[in-house]
Amino acid sequence: MLRTVGIPKEIKNHEYRVGATPSMVKALANAGHKVLVETNAGAKIGFTDEMYRHAGATIVEHARDVYKADMIVKVKEPQVSEFPLLREGQVLFTYLHLAPDPVQTKALIDSGCVAIAYETVTDAEGRLPLLTPMSEIAGRISVQAGATALQIANGGKGVLLGGVPGVLPAKVVVIGGGVVGTEAARMALGLGADVTVLDMNLVRLRQLDALWGPRLKTLYSTHSTLSESVKNADLVIGAVLVPGKLAPKLVTRQMISEMVPGSVMVDVAIDQGGCFETSKPTSHSQPTYEVDGVLHYCVPNMPGACARTSTDALTNATMPYVLRLASKGYKQAMKDDPGLRNGLNVAFGKVTHEEVARDLGYTYVPFEEAL
Repeated sequence: MLRTVGIPKEIKNHEYRVGATPSMVKALANAGHKVLVETNAGAKIGFTDEMYRHAGATIVEHARDVYKADMIVKVKEPQVSEFPLLREGQVLFTYLHLAPDPVQTKALIDSGCVAIAYETVTDAEGRLPLLTPMSEIAGRISVQAGATALQIANGGKGVLLGGVPGVLPAKVVVIGGGVVGTEAARMALGLGADVTVLDMNLVRLRQLDALWGPRLKTLYSTHSTLSESVKNADLVIGAVLVPGKLAPKLVTRQMISEMVPGSVMVDVAIDQGGCFETSKPTSHSQPTYEVDGVLHYCVPNMPGACARTSTDALTNATMPYVLRLASKGYKQAMKDDPGLRNGLNVAFGKVTHEEVARDLGYTYVPFEEAL
């Protein structure tokens, strides 16, 4: 079953990632599919229109021409100007993060499209293979962003993460020991910081302890241990995820008010609503704001800061799924792969992901009924 696949240019603030590399386009073209790429979709990160043409794509001038395709492959959720371009039965394959976004959810419902979210696709072990590469990058970037924000010219307290001989390193607290938290800890330890990871999963804490030994402090997360850790931290990184659901608000305004002014909070969970009570989405052009003298960095598309690396890493993971969806059609592809089926969030006006439906007050409709 051959299909037309559309690759639009991302229009979110400072978003330069692209849904398909020339290599993915070539794989789709070799499989007999027609690929429409919006002009300059990958230009900012070195993927020229000529590279896409050479790979077999047709370059089109306008987003409305791309959205004529049977399947749209993106990176970020559609923006308001893109909502009217979606249509019934069209497959949208991208990050969606619907739980904190009722406006987008309603637009997808109204369009009748088949919206499959990267972040809720699972593999045979229940892991999140299409979220993992961006979580790895976001975890690493969170430390870079936090270290930069700590510089006094950027509003921070003027603390160097690794310290210097004779001066103690900064205290970095990572909330959550999953992929994001692990990569944040890796980066912070590499820079010489004093790092503590909090989690409620003792098995995971033991794994992290085995990985880094006494270089890394691990702490079972309770209200009191979290409160005390946040109070004494120079940099706090929120790395908590419940797939498809709103992130739990673990760090309260009261905890933040007890921190030393100039401390920094980086909320990597902001895509799912954030895990700090004081979090609100920011952008790469205006990434930070202050609450009680504490700097907050809450950029939803954090991996977009390293757009070339992120695009390569993301498409390495998404390419097999895109090929299956294009070649088999979405119904057969999802019947064959329960993990891909878990990625279906909205279809033909119905909410098909249980957690999204619960958080936003919709009736949950199983995959079989919606299609």
